[in-house]
Amino acid sequence: MKAIILAGGSGTRLYPVTLVINKHFLPIYNKPMIYYPLSLVMLLGIKDVIFVVNPSDLNTFKSMFGDGSKLGMNIQYVIQNKPNGLAEGLILAEDFIKDDTVCYILGDNIFFGHDIVKIMKQAKEEVEKNGGAYVFGYYVKDPERFGVVEFDEEGNVISIEEKPKKPKSNYAIVGLYFYDKEAVEIAKNVKPSNRGELEITSVNEEYLKKGKLKVKLLGRGFAWFDAGTHDSFLEAGEFVATIEKRTGLMIGCIEEIAYKNGWITKDQLLELAKPLKKTDYGKYLLEIAGE
Repeated sequence: MKAIILAGGSGTRLYPVTLVINKHFLPIYNKPMIYYPLSLVMLLGIKDVIFVVNPSDLNTFKSMFGDGSKLGMNIQYVIQNKPNGLAEGLILAEDFIKDDTVCYILGDNIFFGHDIVKIMKQAKEEVEKNGGAYVFGYYVKDPERFGVVEFDEEGNVISIEEKPKKPKSNYAIVGLYFYDKEAVEIAKNVKPSNRGELEITSVNEEYLKKGKLKVKLLGRGFAWFDAGTHDSFLEAGEFVATIEKRTGLMIGCIEEIAYKNGWITKDQLLELAKPLKKTDYGKYLLEIAGE
């Protein structure tokens, strides 16, 4: 399985902060927002990642991650000239995905919870083995902001609707999707919505029509942040700060994950920590290395 991280867009909901900087570089507590979705992909054991980025941000992303080799990964980039909808990310990454299955995650989504990696790995293995699509629902107070999933009494999915004015449930589809190799072709056939965008909800609806969509609800033990608004951005930072201070462990530390995955050596980890040694982040990496 390969991964697509959508990190384009203009971040209008965070204006004026994002007038001069891409929101994915803004700090969620002590590290860039983009570290969190990348870290989840890494925890799933996925080494091949492509970032979908704005033309103006390409060099900054390359400066931050390069080709991924310093993390023992293969990182590539593809340009999205305009924010034409989430489904476009699948089309743009076609040459990268080829005939592989894909984990598609939004660059401003942050996940945390007991067994979150175990649950995501089960979804990954399900799609790799049996195909189809696997997505996740989360209870929210403002479902009109999201793609909303409706269930029957037996828990079967009846419908999915993008940003409905009258939501049929309070369960939002979070920004993490697992798809088989059919996803690109499905995305190519999606027609623009009333907003003029290629909606990822339309891709999920097509899988639903084929009887190949699985939805798992993430309950009370999980935290999900769509950090695209000022309030959710602040909440995410406060949440990460609280967890890290109480546990002494970092969330979203990509160097630590690469090391524990066996993708980089201790010497490579120390080399990554060297320019950061005066910061708490760098000191944490040195602790991980046993220095």
